[in-house]
Amino acid sequence: MGRMSYLVPPGLYAVGDPGADDPVVVTANYKMSYDIVRQALTGRNVWLLVLETYGINVWCAAGKGSFGTGEIVRRVEATGLADIVRHRLLILPILGAPGVRAHEVQARTGFSIKYASVRASDLPGFFDSGMETTTRMRELTFTPYQRLVLTPVEVVAGVKKSLPLYVVLFVAGSLVAGTFSAAQGLIPVFAYTGALFAGAVAAPVLLPWLPTRSFSFKGAVAGLVWAFFWYLMRGEGWNSFEVIANFLLLPVVAAFFTLNFTGSTPFTSLSGVRKEMRLALPVMAGAAVMGLISLGIGMAP
Repeated sequence: MGRMSYLVPPGLYAVGDPGADDPVVVTANYKMSYDIVRQALTGRNVWLLVLETYGINVWCAAGKGSFGTGEIVRRVEATGLADIVRHRLLILPILGAPGVRAHEVQARTGFSIKYASVRASDLPGFFDSGMETTTRMRELTFTPYQRLVLTPVEVVAGVKKSLPLYVVLFVAGSLVAGTFSAAQGLIPVFAYTGALFAGAVAAPVLLPWLPTRSFSFKGAVAGLVWAFFWYLMRGEGWNSFEVIANFLLLPVVAAFFTLNFTGSTPFTSLSGVRKEMRLALPVMAGAAVMGLISLGIGMAP
């Protein structure tokens, strides 16, 4: 909600008190990108050329084409940059490179392009070293901790979307014994929540070690582990249909939430996200239907 309004107007901004010979750094107009770059440049005199990427970060915008050759040319011309600075150099983030044809930018504007670093936090070191990019500045890390800090967003979004389902699960669980029992109603809620955390937290943290490059399969594996533990905790007295339902439904939930994580990571499916969705979602839907049928048969009096 409100994601597409989290932006700053494109244009030319001054960090400090830049003059005609000070560098020009290019970034996206996603407000978080803009703020991080501006913070990294605190105490320096730098021009900040902000492109119209419609509130999308540099890397994603480069892939979509909004952080690209045409927009750089338009923004250089619209701001009159050639009349503001004497040099002809634009400093770009490395993650913006996929969308930019540097030779075309130079041919159309007279400005050449130099790629600085992956992270905005390395910009001070880049300038202090005479605009030399070190090997470390070119590396993009995605450690377990860096993946973990992204998961609260996934969990909050998942829980919000699941609120109607939580009500259904609670009511259904409460009435399964024939009389209302709040304690019984919480059982399916806990089972579902565990699968949500398996897909939205455990799978992202364990991402490189879970098998295959398919996010849905990685999530299903994490969900199977949770289903096994849930069976050990609650499975005493289950009939075979309830066991089958447990091992079908919980992995599907985990797989769905892990598939959502594709927008938060540089780990990608070899087949591409859209192709994986076309293949995985019907399988997940089929498994969910079979699981619900099995659950209904198993719980029938």
